[in-house]
Amino acid sequence: MKRVLELFEALCAIPHGSGNMEGISAWCVDFAQKRGLEAARDEARNVIIKKKATPGYENAPTVMLQGHLDMVCQKVEESPVDFEKDGIKTFVKGDYLKAEGTTLGADNGIAVAMVLAILEREDLSHPALEAVFTTDEEIGMLGALELDMSLLKAEKMINLDSEEDDVVTVSCAGGSDFVMSVPFERKEEKGTHLFVTFKGLQGGHSGVEIHKGRVNADLLAGRFLQHMKASVPFSLLSVNGGDKSNAIPRYAKMEIVTSDPVAFLKEAASYLETVKHELAAREPGFVSVLETEGEGSFAVMEKSAADRVIAALCTAPNGVVNMSADIPGLVETSLNLGILETKEDAVSLHFALRSNFTSGLVALEEKLFAFASLLSCKASTGGHYPPWEYRADSRLRDLYTRLYEEKTGKKAKVEAIHAGLECGVFAAGIPNLDCIAIGPTLFDVHTTEEKMSISSAEKIYGLLTALLKECR
Repeated sequence: MKRVLELFEALCAIPHGSGNMEGISAWCVDFAQKRGLEAARDEARNVIIKKKATPGYENAPTVMLQGHLDMVCQKVEESPVDFEKDGIKTFVKGDYLKAEGTTLGADNGIAVAMVLAILEREDLSHPALEAVFTTDEEIGMLGALELDMSLLKAEKMINLDSEEDDVVTVSCAGGSDFVMSVPFERKEEKGTHLFVTFKGLQGGHSGVEIHKGRVNADLLAGRFLQHMKASVPFSLLSVNGGDKSNAIPRYAKMEIVTSDPVAFLKEAASYLETVKHELAAREPGFVSVLETEGEGSFAVMEKSAADRVIAALCTAPNGVVNMSADIPGLVETSLNLGILETKEDAVSLHFALRSNFTSGLVALEEKLFAFASLLSCKASTGGHYPPWEYRADSRLRDLYTRLYEEKTGKKAKVEAIHAGLECGVFAAGIPNLDCIAIGPTLFDVHTTEEKMSISSAEKIYGLLTALLKECR
C-alpha cells in the first residue's frame, strides 16, 4: 500500500483537471514504457497499457482495470494554486489523506495509482491485464466515448470509480440531454416592473436525489405563474432558474409587468405564504422575495407565447418515471428540468434524462418530443451516454462478493446507481463484458473538504489483488 500512496503523490504533482490531460497522460505512457510494458494513447489522450499473463494464467480471460485521469478542480478562495500549472499538495490527518485548500482528486487518481502499482509488481499472479485510463470523465465521459473499443480484448472489467468500500456496483444509468424551446415575439407594454424570486430550496443531484421529493424551483415558478394568471392580469418579461441540467434547481427568478401592482403583490404574498406552509416540512429553507423595480414601458412576451411557457412549466414531466423491478429501491428511469432560461426570442427548458435501460431512455425522449409538439415547441436531444444494464449471471460479481466475505467477515452491498459510470460506455462497446465497480471510501468528493480513508484504500487494494489471483 505504501507504493500506491507514493504513486498517488506522483500523480498529484501533475496538473490534471478536466481538459488538461496532456501531462498526466504522457506520464502514464512513460511509466509503462520504462517498465517494458506495451502502452499507447489516442487523440483523446486515453491511455491503454497491456501486461502479459503470469505463468499458469495464459488461458484465463483478459481482465481490464479501469479508472479516469481527470479530476474536478476546486479551491478555497485564498489558495494560490493555479490548476493549469500547479499540482496538488496532500497531507495525512489520522486515517485520512487530504489536500491543502483544494480538491484531493482521489476521484479517480487513487484508481490510477492502484493500477500502476499492480502493473509494476512482479510478485502477483494474474491473467493478461489491460489498464485503461480515460480522460475528461468529469465533463461527460468524453474520453471513454472516443475510445476505440476494438483495441481491447478484455472479457472482464474492474472499474475503480466507486466511493464506498463495502459496495460493489453492478449497474448504472445512461442518460441524455433534452432541450425544448418556446419561441416568442415581444411587444411594448406600459406598467410596473416586478421581480419574484424563489431561493433556499435544497436542490441536489438529479440522479442520486431525484426520488427524495425535493422541490424543483423551475416547476414551482410555473405553479406560481399559473395561479397568478387566473388572479391578476400581468405580462411576462422573463423566467429563469437553475444552472445545471443534472441538478435539481434551487432558485428561480421571474420578471413581471403589471398595470395593477398593488393587487398583484397582495395576491402573490398571500399565495406564497400558503406555498411556504405547504412546503415547510420538505423545504424548510424556502424563501420568496417580491420586489418592485419601477414604472415604464417594457418589451414583454406576446401573450399566447407566455401562456405556452407557463403551460409547459405546469405540465412538464419531471422526477421518477419508473422504479426498478430487479433491484429494490433503485430508480430506473427519471428526468429533471434543470435549467430554465429566457433568451431574446425564446424560453428554453433543459432536461437531464436518465435510465438504467436503453429502451427506457428512448421512450422518455419520445414522450418529451410528443410533449413539445403539443405546445408547438422546438426540441432537440444530445449528450447521450449508454446505461450499464444489470446482469443476472455476472461471475465477476459473484467472485468478488465471495472474496469480500472471506476477507472481511461481512457481506458486500450489491448496488445499482441512478447516475452514470464509464462501465456503461465499455459495456455498450464490448459485447458480453462482465463488469463490476469498486473503490475506497471517499468523503466530500468534488469539494475542498474531500478526503480519502487510507485504511479503506488499503482494504480495496488487497481485495483487488486477491480478485486478480482468482480470475482464472
